[in-house]
Order: sequence, then C-alpha cells, then structure tokens
Amino acid sequence: MNERTKITASHLARHAVVYLRQSSAAQVEHNRESTERQYALASKARELGWPAERIVVINEDLGLSGGGTATRSGFARLTAEVALARVGLVLGLEVSRLARNNAEWYRLIDLAGLTDTLIGDGDGLYHPAVFNDRLLLGLKGTMSEAELHILRARLNGGIRNKAARGELRRGLPVGFVWGEEEGEVCFHPDEAVCTAIRQVFAQFAATGSARRVWLGSTRSTRRRRERGNICSGRLSLLLQ
Repeated sequence: MNERTKITASHLARHAVVYLRQSSAAQVEHNRESTERQYALASKARELGWPAERIVVINEDLGLSGGGTATRSGFARLTAEVALARVGLVLGLEVSRLARNNAEWYRLIDLAGLTDTLIGDGDGLYHPAVFNDRLLLGLKGTMSEAELHILRARLNGGIRNKAARGELRRGLPVGFVWGEEEGEVCFHPDEAVCTAIRQVFAQFAATGSARRVWLGSTRSTRRRRERGNICSGRLSLLLQ
C-alpha cells in the first residue's frame, strides 16, 4: 500500500510537526549527525506535500531524556497541538525520539487517533485510528521502553562490577580530589578552596545552624562588596 494515500487534504491543511530530541547534552554536542538527520525531516515533510510555512520544528527537548523522568516542554507543546487538532502529521526520526515510556506514548497515539493525526518515522507513516497501524505503533513504543530498561541494566551491572573490584571512581565532595594511587582521596590542591570549606565547618560547629552559616557568609560577602564599592569610589575621586 502506498503510504501517501493516507495523507488527505485535511492533513495537509494542518501543520506538520517535526519533533527533535537527544537524551543528554553530551549527545547533542558529540552526536551531531543524529541531530542533523532529525532536522532533515523537515525536507521529508515538504516532499509529502506540506508547504514550508506549515512545517513546525520543535527542538526544545534536545538534551532531555524521554524516559518520563524529565519535564519536556516540547513534548507537552506537541501533545497540546495534537489534542487541539492543529497537527496533520507528527514526524520523528524513530519512535524513541517521541517517548521512551508507554504512559506518554499511548497518550499521544490516543489523541492522534481521535484527531485524525498521522505519525511518521524513518520506516513509514502510520494512522493511529487504523488497527494495524496502532498495533505496530504500540509494539514500537513497548520495544523502545524495554530497550531503555535493558541499557540501564547493563550500565548498572558494569558499575557494580567495577565497584566490587574497587576501581569505581565517582564525583567527590567539594574540596576533595582523586589521587594518583588506587582509591587515594586528597584535599584540593588549591589552598583557598580548603580554607573556605574549613571556615564553613568551623562556623557550623560554632553556631550549630546551617542557616546561620549561610546568613554569616551572605553578610560577609555584602561587606566585601561595600568595601570594594567605597574603594572604587575613592579611586574615581582621586582620578578626577
């Protein structure tokens, strides 16, 4: 079946939304080829018949996970536009770009089915109101969520094995750095950093309150700024 037959005049009269997402800021920075491929979906929308003025690119969620733990303003905007029947086509590089959890994924395809909205990816176009297309979209969403679980399990397993061998190094508290020897933890080489941290603990031991420590450091910072402003004012008067 020619997938272009699924596109009607009603779809073309509404917007085609290209949704972009990368799971982390590191992926956005280093895996630029994937980002460029996602932006290129706008050309696919034009090939399918949408004019440039009705193609919308949503890229607010670049660097955010689709697993449901992060608040994605772009996905919320997409869902709202679909619910208002303003979208004729939703395009993503693959289903996992849209959502990696079934709660968000099924909400989107339910709304798309009700509002006669098509969903497309690298494999083709789907109409969520058609049983076979909905079945395939459901399977893709389930596989995407399962893939995230498998990847997380592999990463956690590697971390546990490394920790069991005593080779795991995680971020240390402020003021400490890893040494050259295995498992060695040292004070920060910058004496100013160590001095500032010792002062914080000394003030906490004296006051017994984290809030009082914070208020004391705030007043100290304010006094230094005021002294700096007075000195700069005197200097400007001398220069005049």
